[in-house]
Amino acid sequence: MRLVTLTLNPAIDQTVTLDALTPGSVHRARSVWSDAGGKGVNVACCLADWGLSVAVTGVLGQGNAAPFAQLLAAKGIDDRFVWIPGETRTNLKLLDADSGETTDINLPGLDIGPSTIEAVRAVLADLTGPGSLAVLAGSLPRSAPADTYARLTAELKRRGARVVLDASGPALAATLAAGRDSLPDAIKPNRHELEEWAGRPLPAIPDVLDAARTLQRGGLTLVCVSLGAEGALFVSSEGAFRALPPPTRVASTVGAGDALVAGLVAGLHDGLPLPDLARRALAFAAGKLSRTGANLPGRAEVEVIAGEIRVEPLG
Repeated sequence: MRLVTLTLNPAIDQTVTLDALTPGSVHRARSVWSDAGGKGVNVACCLADWGLSVAVTGVLGQGNAAPFAQLLAAKGIDDRFVWIPGETRTNLKLLDADSGETTDINLPGLDIGPSTIEAVRAVLADLTGPGSLAVLAGSLPRSAPADTYARLTAELKRRGARVVLDASGPALAATLAAGRDSLPDAIKPNRHELEEWAGRPLPAIPDVLDAARTLQRGGLTLVCVSLGAEGALFVSSEGAFRALPPPTRVASTVGAGDALVAGLVAGLHDGLPLPDLARRALAFAAGKLSRTGANLPGRAEVEVIAGEIRVEPLG
């Protein structure tokens, strides 16, 4: 089965660790490091760490593409990015060492035109076909139409590929508004993104479950909602389950949601039943929390974590 991830708006993530983040104050950084990333890149890195063969595509600026090329080569990932003039954006992540929380400052990305989108579509057409699994992840460049993911999803589905979408805002709404035959197979919003789609607060687990079930009954095969420290919700025709993480030492929360998507994809790749898929997805996320960057611990350690995850059915 061919696995491919798409990142149209990648970034170099610069993480600054502070003793504590106090708005309006001068801070002295404890440490700083940079990771070539973006949601689809992070998903691919975790899949490669798990031992799966994966390809990546999307758009990179020629001016600072080297860190991406080096990372993908080191992970053994098939690099099929389209390069254009300019520089890929840098995002700033402020890690509060006291609370473990991260504050993101995401900068605008490259402007891409129709010809660049066509080049990416051609790469996707070459990489996907019947039985392949494609992950469309992250924000869209500001110049890309809101229905970009919707159109790409429809094309991938016509080629017989399964599609996992991790997007938010207008890009997510436009894809979910597409015809039933053009919907992605799975989505992974967090609670805030699901609230944005639903147009109402979802303060309790039953509220989240109700919104997720509405989406699943509308034609999605699988809906996964990440809930941070509260775990994640998984809804499909097999039922609804909540997976709860074990106590975890947190080195960095950056990329935890992407690791969850990677675990979801790894579970779909192996055809796991929903409770086992939930364990694997959350084990990827919990394992990543103990590492900086989009990196998993060894496969044996991830499997141990999966065994510690409690999965409970929801009525």
